[in-house]
Amino acid sequence: MTRIAIIVGTKGRGSNMRSIIEACQSGVLNAEVALVIAPSESSPALVVAQDLSTKTLALQNFDIELLTTLVRHDIDLVCLAGFMRLIPKNVVEAFEYRMLNIHPALLPKYGGQGMWGMKVHEAVIASGDRESGCTVHFVTERYDEGAILHQLKCPVLADDTPESLSARVLQLEHECYVQAIQLWISHNA
Repeated sequence: MTRIAIIVGTKGRGSNMRSIIEACQSGVLNAEVALVIAPSESSPALVVAQDLSTKTLALQNFDIELLTTLVRHDIDLVCLAGFMRLIPKNVVEAFEYRMLNIHPALLPKYGGQGMWGMKVHEAVIASGDRESGCTVHFVTERYDEGAILHQLKCPVLADDTPESLSARVLQLEHECYVQAIQLWISHNA
């Protein structure tokens, strides 16, 4: 069974994390979320993970402790969920093609440093694009530039606001991340 670690940020609601944990617990994924890691004990997603009976850990020296923590817990796959910083180079190298992130747009469009949250949806609407969606990609040392594993698309409606588009894309994200993990597992089993 694939052992997954989910790395969350300091502010996220944890909805993508929740969808992955629930997919594992229900048997949709032949995997278990062995650990949810945050750079701060105040991360709201840690409370959600604990409510789902998932082990959590806040790393005080995140950049220094991350690799040893992942190795110590025998992690096969790392999933970022609401984590907005670059992952340390040594971790990216050790988990090459074993670390995923989700982005709320159809990469390579609307990615890169500073493109997160509502900024992405505002840019999509301002561009006049007729479709948007989400992308699960492999993590590299640069924001949103890793190889694409899976994408799901949705239309951009004429009356969309950044908020309405964001809500529609978030629903897709929950499906897309689980499907991408399934793809990864099927290719690495």
